[in-house]
Amino acid sequence: MAITLPSPASPLKIGTRGSPLALAQAHETRALLMAAFDLPEEAFEIVVIQTIADRVLDRALKEIGGKGLFTKEIEEAMIEGRIDIAVHSTKDMGIEQPEGLVLDTFLPREDFRDAFISHSVKGIADLGEGAVVGTSSLRRKAQLLNRRPDLQVVEFRGNVQTRLKKLEDGVAVASFLAMAGLNRLNMQHVAQSAIEAEEMLPAVAQGAIGIERRKDDAQAAHMVAALHHKATGEQMAAERSFLAALDGSCETPIGGLAQHEGGTIWLRGEILRPDGSESIKGEARAPIEDAAEMGWKLGKDLRAQAGEGFFDWD
Repeated sequence: MAITLPSPASPLKIGTRGSPLALAQAHETRALLMAAFDLPEEAFEIVVIQTIADRVLDRALKEIGGKGLFTKEIEEAMIEGRIDIAVHSTKDMGIEQPEGLVLDTFLPREDFRDAFISHSVKGIADLGEGAVVGTSSLRRKAQLLNRRPDLQVVEFRGNVQTRLKKLEDGVAVASFLAMAGLNRLNMQHVAQSAIEAEEMLPAVAQGAIGIERRKDDAQAAHMVAALHHKATGEQMAAERSFLAALDGSCETPIGGLAQHEGGTIWLRGEILRPDGSESIKGEARAPIEDAAEMGWKLGKDLRAQAGEGFFDWD
């Protein structure tokens, strides 16, 4: 069956959140599609959709609801046909897509590391006793308190620019962002340092852009397939399977990172109690074709070690 490409008269609609970073990712996707199919910019329309996580910024993510805080409204728009594809930070994605949607395209992964952000301190080790650190990430909070239980951690919601403004206002002396986001915004200079995975495992899928589509949309399937980065997809298979085995969400402190080693995938995983009082780590290696199975097994192993109530809040 011949595939009809989009045109200025019938553009492909790309759904995205409205933050500067989300828009940068959508623009990157559009540019790649333009190049792959020799199409003008007018053959695409970027549609900004506000999610509940964008609307409610005065409460912690765990207080707003469960999974889908960054994606639900966008996925609803796609199911209803108001957009054709959606561009996401894969680390914000739920493990299971709504009926009729599929996530099978990933762009080349950016830097997976966390960035340490401060106007006065160079790194975690340099933070003074009792220093105030801001983050909205339960993973980062738990990892930080596991290493430095003396620190105070305060809620830091909002986009990159909002969080930087909070630092300037003295709400905290330090915070964290993803290096990938800073790179995509050409704001690398903001980071005091990049935190290596040996010190702080990143969020599962950090640095990877995922493109979601309707399962029965032949045009979208044909077009996004041209952008898929095989190696990133293999890493996502391991990491997202690991997360699925743990039933992970924005409400659970989980870190995970898969990397290629020749013909194998090396996966490191970590789960933590929300207060940082305990960390359980593990790692595994497997042939690339067994990446998803390996991720599932490692997740189940760590979950078994943790026992009941490990992720419960006091």
